[in-house]
Amino acid sequence: MTLTRLNGKPGFADYDTDDLKRFDPIKELPVPDRLAYLVFDIDRGAETLNVTPDAAMVTITAQGRTPLTVDEGIAFVTQYPGSLAKNNCFSLVGSRCGDRRVPAIWISKKAPKLGWCWAGNPHTWLGSASCADRAGAPAG
Repeated sequence: MTLTRLNGKPGFADYDTDDLKRFDPIKELPVPDRLAYLVFDIDRGAETLNVTPDAAMVTITAQGRTPLTVDEGIAFVTQYPGSLAKNNCFSLVGSRCGDRRVPAIWISKKAPKLGWCWAGNPHTWLGSASCADRAGAPAG
């Protein structure tokens, strides 16, 4: 997150390193088994603002899309810092650690922040990001 920037301010995480390492892609995701791959047609989740991450997952799946992982979300914000906009930040429902927490990226202190929210709590300013496809993803 420290490589992300918003208006020159570096991002930060509200996790300790060991806790963050527990968040893996959910088993349903066709994430390529490689260090680098492409993600296509990212949607920040404006349609899922004020919708719980659990309910957003149903919407995303019904649209034939898949949720972004924490790694994909950080990469997206690193490459496109303007993707973080006041009142339209996003959860990363594609990564979980076995409890009810969902990672999310939002603006805090005018900088990108990686934190978490509960899977059953809606936020008016937080949607759930998704993508249409990943290059090199295994056939599903």
